[in-house]
Amino acid sequence: MSSAAALPETMTAITVSTPGGPEVLVPGPRPVPKPAPGEVLVKVEAAGINRPDVMQRKGLYPPPPGASDIPGLEIAGTVVVLGEGANTYKIGDKVCALVTGGGYAEYCPAHEATTLPVPEGLSMAEAAAIPETVFTVWSNIFDRGGLKAGETLLVHGGASGIGTTAIQLAKALGARVVVTAGSDEKCAACVKLGADVAVNYRTQDFVAEVKSFTAGKGANVILDMIGGPYIQKNYEAAAQDGRIVQIAFQQGAKAEVDFMRLMLKRLTHTGSTLRSRPVAEKAAIAAAIVEHVLPLIAAGKYRPVMDETFPLTDAAGAHARMDASAHVGKIVLVVG
Repeated sequence: MSSAAALPETMTAITVSTPGGPEVLVPGPRPVPKPAPGEVLVKVEAAGINRPDVMQRKGLYPPPPGASDIPGLEIAGTVVVLGEGANTYKIGDKVCALVTGGGYAEYCPAHEATTLPVPEGLSMAEAAAIPETVFTVWSNIFDRGGLKAGETLLVHGGASGIGTTAIQLAKALGARVVVTAGSDEKCAACVKLGADVAVNYRTQDFVAEVKSFTAGKGANVILDMIGGPYIQKNYEAAAQDGRIVQIAFQQGAKAEVDFMRLMLKRLTHTGSTLRSRPVAEKAAIAAAIVEHVLPLIAAGKYRPVMDETFPLTDAAGAHARMDASAHVGKIVLVVG
């Protein structure tokens, strides 16, 4: 193990005092962690906020075995310690990383296989908005969903961090994009970002709008984080041989569904989680991102959409912003 200058023994980290609302996110001292073999220790400069963090705060998404109880699944910062066998990065490198927890802190270990160089031209806050979001979008839309150029993608929650990333990557790779969002303002933001059609789900029927846009054919790939009543509607909105990829259930994991459309349309309904997957699987996603997404960033075809930043010690304020669902793009904590 090699390290930069001597590190402090303790750091400020955000912990969940008890399951509940944003106010249960409390800053306090924690020991500075040590990287395990194959890991690097990152001095965190920014950490992204994601829906799984909210679920963890509510007591509904416990950390997987061995993961930190500190929330936070994506970080950006500077490598300050190399764990045993870690040789991809060197001390002083600027990186962003997907982590299994621990991101809401001044220091966080990350496996080097799920760590990426900070793309040139991006701020550290923007870099922190990449890992969880891009890993999720690439894995689910392109790997599991198999989206191809010329196909139509339907994304629910188009103004979210996931949604704004999906719009840009799908358009850059030649697909057509329909999104749903909860206000006319959010819909306008999605269209400005490149969405072909944005549907206000409060006032419009997304099934009818998708059918209209596709001349009755439907969406080839649907990315759904809503669940509940959307499951049946997704089956109606999907094209023949359509692929529906489930990444969350904001309106519930149970629904009454007529599965006849699954058969008649030859649909595939799949899904995944990211946090608990083995490092080797995440490493494969990271390699695909290096090959396919980093060049898009370099070419100016994808850039994280930033909503608002909050200091680390105001994680509660950041979560209140997310709970209000008023954001467009990513909410990020900034350290220091």
